Amino acid sequence: MGATKEVKEKKLTPDESSKLILNYLRKTNRPYSATDISTNLNNKVTKAAATKLLKDMHERNEIDGKASGKQIVYFAIQDEVDEHFEETMQAKEAETERLRTEIISLKTEEKELRLALRAESTIVTTAELRSNAEKLEQEKVELQERLAKLKSGKVKPVDPERKVQIVAARKKWAKIVANRKKIRKELWGMILDATEKDKVAERKEEVGIEGDI
Repeated sequence: MGATKEVKEKKLTPDESSKLILNYLRKTNRPYSATDISTNLNNKVTKAAATKLLKDMHERNEIDGKASGKQIVYFAIQDEVDEHFEETMQAKEAETERLRTEIISLKTEEKELRLALRAESTIVTTAELRSNAEKLEQEKVELQERLAKLKSGKVKPVDPERKVQIVAARKKWAKIVANRKKIRKELWGMILDATEKDKVAERKEEVGIEGDI
């Protein structure tokens, strides 16, 4: 089989481009900027060409135009004026402004969350919590071993008051270890909330976490 040759699309003349734009505006009956028209026509008319043609057509009163923000939108001239057109334009401009404000607000919130996360990490790191927890765990093990010896009778009995103190100390350290683990888990939860899913492993490596919290 022979190679299939792609047929290059014919370049439109200025008159053909103007007619294409005018027909599109009449068909859609909506306001568009030069960029929108070029995109919607699949770049049959370039943005630069659309900008010039629209301006010329507007000056010849073939179409109408209106400033919308920092750009000009153009629309077909109707035989009867759409009484709702002004309201529609105002509504679109209001919606655009609302979205701009929302984007600014979201960016500010993101910045505040990042700063809060950095502040938390400077207070106490996960690595420090893990180190402290390991020390407390070792102390707990030592106390458990001493208590086991006392209960087994392999050492001389201690007075009841001393035994109560040892048991109380064991409970105290066990509670401290549990609290430290809880704090570590909560801090890691805060870090996760501000971390993208695909960067969790990287974040774990940064703060020195191995395995599950």
